[in-house]
Amino acid sequence: MNSWLLPVWSLTVREIVRFLRQRSRVTGAFAQPIIFWILFGVGLSGSFQMPGSEDGGLSYQAYFIPGVAAMIVLFTSIFSSISVVQDRNEGFLQGVLAAPVPRTTIVIGKILGGTLLALAQAVLFILLAIALHLVGLAPTVQLSLGAANTLGIVALLTLMALGLCGLGYYFAWKLDSVQGFHAIMSVVLFPMWLMSGAFFPAEGSGWLGWIIAVNPLTYGVAGLRRLMFPASSTELPSLAVCFAVTVLFAVVCITIDVAMTRRPRAA
Repeated sequence: MNSWLLPVWSLTVREIVRFLRQRSRVTGAFAQPIIFWILFGVGLSGSFQMPGSEDGGLSYQAYFIPGVAAMIVLFTSIFSSISVVQDRNEGFLQGVLAAPVPRTTIVIGKILGGTLLALAQAVLFILLAIALHLVGLAPTVQLSLGAANTLGIVALLTLMALGLCGLGYYFAWKLDSVQGFHAIMSVVLFPMWLMSGAFFPAEGSGWLGWIIAVNPLTYGVAGLRRLMFPASSTELPSLAVCFAVTVLFAVVCITIDVAMTRRPRAA
């Protein structure tokens, strides 16, 4: 057991410390989602007629909260995996691979570190959105934050972060340059986020509805929306389906990562 706990803990703490020491990364991680939420929420509030908005129950800015939380988890999880490329180029990864510890601990440590960072930032954003509403800087944000719903939101954000960290780890393990990682991720990230129902509802999207339906992030966003706004989420997949798909996505990604890391990497 000690052969697992110590390397996992060490790699997890290393990811968190590396993030906190980069002030520009910390600032960007918090500033970008707030800017997205405020600008898009206010700018598009008059262009979209959201379910429930006829009675003043749900503004577009409120509808956008689960989408921004998913964006935080997506970008933080994926880009925390850049450390795999950096560690390989700096020689640190080779040292870890040569250490007398199971290679699975590398996957778990890296993914767990990124998951904790993504979860912390998403929770802070939700709390900040509520705080902005309380001081009058945001429109009605009627989040359902009872004990059960709050635990469900945290659990779903954690599962989303695990799966997305696993996805980022897969690409980072395959690529040898940070530039290549950014190029591939820019093609994957925005379409994955936009086609998840985070930015606009899937209803009435035509053929895009099929892409939204097969996107695993769709079910994470839908689950968050069901937990935050139960009264305005009748057209979404059930909460059980959302959790099941998100768990399956995380398990598949992590399983592939473990199998890939255990195999010798070609020179």
